[in-house]
Amino acid sequence: MDLRSELLKSIWYGFTALDLEKSGKVSKSQLKVLSHNLCTVLSIPHDPVALEEHFRDDDDGPVSSQGYMPYLNKYILDKVIEGSFNKENVDELCWTLTAKKNYQPDRSSSTILPEIDAFRLWCLFNFLSEDKYPLVMVPDEVEYLLKKICMAMSIEFNCVELEDFFSQDSVHLGGITVWAFLELMNSGKINRGIDKSVISMAIEEVYREIVGDVLKEGYLWKKGQLRRNWKERWFTLRPSNLSYYTGEDRKECQGNIVLDGNCCVEVLPDRDGKRCMFCLKTLSKTYEMSASDTKQRQEWTTAIQTAIRLYVEGKKSLHKDLKLKRREQRDQREKRRQAKEEELQRLRALQEERERKLAELELLKEAQKQAQVLLEQDEQRRRQQHEQLQRALEVQLREAEEARVSMQAEMALKEEEAERQRKRIQELEEMQKRLEEALQQEIKARLDEEAFRYAQAGLLAEEEEKMKALMNLQEEQEEYILKTQREKQELKQEMEAKSRALEEAQRQLEEVRANRHRVDQDVVAAQRKLRQASTNVKHWNVQMNRLMRPIGPGGMCPVCMTKFKAFLPFIQ
Repeated sequence: MDLRSELLKSIWYGFTALDLEKSGKVSKSQLKVLSHNLCTVLSIPHDPVALEEHFRDDDDGPVSSQGYMPYLNKYILDKVIEGSFNKENVDELCWTLTAKKNYQPDRSSSTILPEIDAFRLWCLFNFLSEDKYPLVMVPDEVEYLLKKICMAMSIEFNCVELEDFFSQDSVHLGGITVWAFLELMNSGKINRGIDKSVISMAIEEVYREIVGDVLKEGYLWKKGQLRRNWKERWFTLRPSNLSYYTGEDRKECQGNIVLDGNCCVEVLPDRDGKRCMFCLKTLSKTYEMSASDTKQRQEWTTAIQTAIRLYVEGKKSLHKDLKLKRREQRDQREKRRQAKEEELQRLRALQEERERKLAELELLKEAQKQAQVLLEQDEQRRRQQHEQLQRALEVQLREAEEARVSMQAEMALKEEEAERQRKRIQELEEMQKRLEEALQQEIKARLDEEAFRYAQAGLLAEEEEKMKALMNLQEEQEEYILKTQREKQELKQEMEAKSRALEEAQRQLEEVRANRHRVDQDVVAAQRKLRQASTNVKHWNVQMNRLMRPIGPGGMCPVCMTKFKAFLPFIQ
């Protein structure tokens, strides 16, 4: 637990004390006063306008603890320097604020603790409380603190009273508040019959030990460094130093021995009339001291070694370390308790499962017995049914034997009939196969014939188209001949008309004669081509008739097919 956490615990009480309406909010004017007082006791400069600037965007209403925390951290706690102030003054300020509101004991009672003892118990509570708000102290820490106080009073701690207190309904299982703790101390249950001065001394001793980090204090004889004489001093041991004073009021400090990792403590033999001696060695000096008895010397040497060990381990407080260890032990106990509860729950579950299985086993045994009885009854019933069936089967067997004999005779007759039927069926099957083969051949021949007929029809259609083309050509040639004859007639008439101009048209007549001669040659050539075409058509018809002659289901022979392919270009 660092210094900031310790300060926040005390300041939390001061803040809640100003919350008179218990709404969780405090007015800005009260926060200004609180902030000013905190800056005073913490020895840091106070900025009066910082609060107003920090809450400038807020309304004029009160401020919650969550709203005040950023200001407190930024303008106050971040400026705190450890060692520059006395923390007890901070605690007194916050105690004064919270005690007026929350601590109002019955002053007429004889068991009421003085104000200073209540303040010290409040500080001890804050030190040992959990780091959660609202602050509470767990039962283990309460018992630890009460044991320390009882040990300081040299009395035995009575756990029964504490158990009765924690068994009350008003006490929360997670811990108690500081006001419930002070009420317990004021009730007199723990310190019944003990003088108030003894209680105050015990509380002060525990307060100085836990809060003030005093590992041990008491009178020791110390040998001087210059005069080498022995003087009795009041020594106070803390984790960082060993101070000695003139008296136990600690008003005049005569010296301060700084402890570090280079220090060591050794036991010395008795000499110079002093007994139970030991020395504390530092790098620069050796301090010789003498205790009242061997027990005190052992306690002092152990305490000094503890302080040196804390310094080496980097720890500033023994009780802070012990508190963390107790918290770890509580956490481990809680984990073990939870593990134990889980184990108990698991065992209970196993026990319930075992009992359930035993009950199921009993039910199964009962069911097995019932099943056995039913099985015996069923077996007896089946035996009777078997006997009845056996008798019925014997009767049926005799009847079946008689029927078998008659059936054998019938079967012989039927087998003969079946043999005749089989032979007839085989004959019919063979005939059916032959018919099917003939049918297949017929179908194939029909298909081949149909395909050949389709091919022949296609060739005939092509031949008709070619004949039409030849006829068209012949008609064109005849028209051309007629046209030529007409032209010749026209020329003859023209020659008769122009006989008188024969001499003038001699040259034209020669040309006409030459043209007529060519036309005559063309006509002759056309007639010759027509006769050749007629001959080719007749020859093609003969060849086609030969090629188209059917030769069976196999189609055209290879020789005819070759000739047909050779003649095909002439056809085209």
